[in-house]
Amino acid sequence: MGVSSASATDTGLRRSTNEDRFSVREDLGLFVVADGMGGHAAGEVASQAAVEGIVAFVEATVAMSADQTWPIPFDPEQSVNANRLRAGFRMGNRQLASQIASASELKGMATTAVAVLIDGLAATLAHVGDSRAYRMRDGQLERLTRDHSWVEEQIRVGVLSESAARQHPWRNIVTRALSGTEELEVDTQEVQLKPGDRLLLCSDGVFTVLNDDQISDVLGRDGDLNALCQALIQGANDGGGPDNVTAVVLEVDAG
Repeated sequence: MGVSSASATDTGLRRSTNEDRFSVREDLGLFVVADGMGGHAAGEVASQAAVEGIVAFVEATVAMSADQTWPIPFDPEQSVNANRLRAGFRMGNRQLASQIASASELKGMATTAVAVLIDGLAATLAHVGDSRAYRMRDGQLERLTRDHSWVEEQIRVGVLSESAARQHPWRNIVTRALSGTEELEVDTQEVQLKPGDRLLLCSDGVFTVLNDDQISDVLGRDGDLNALCQALIQGANDGGGPDNVTAVVLEVDAG
């Protein structure tokens, strides 16, 4: 059982630099999107460190099992792949801490990140912040991740509606991010896939402009995955998207 993938990224209409970073590693079954914050070069540094940390740890532990000696505390209540992703996020977070310690101008940088690690029809998701994962199955779009953001918390307690949250001036405030601080909390979950499923990993530059119906319309189209990624980027830009826009689209192959 294999996975096909495509990716695209853009600076957005009002940005001169792109603080998003992503990695597509079909050989590892690993796909990552990170959205840096901090301005100037700092956001780029943060997102790059996060992606590198996640990829490096997953690559280094590709053959490890639960009964081996791990370089990190192993959580027996989580799967091997969940442990690998959780540790990868923390490795990226430690890289941020090291870089901030050696360059004071990087203080305050941070990044959100979302990653999926696929093994056959089993997918493990991990995320911090408001970079998202969606699944398109049988014409139905489902958001798989829950944002770590101020507006998401207000939606959960019934203070804000989804539509009001999209327009709220605090919609970009995240409540959790990789920032080099201690004890990073990473949300992980296991997701079962089936042939024909499509997954979207994206930065907030996509979903703050395109609503679920618009995303669903693009992901439900026939054709090349690269064209779908480009359509998401173009749609965000056509909608006046001010932020970096990154999309990675995966499709579970039947063979």
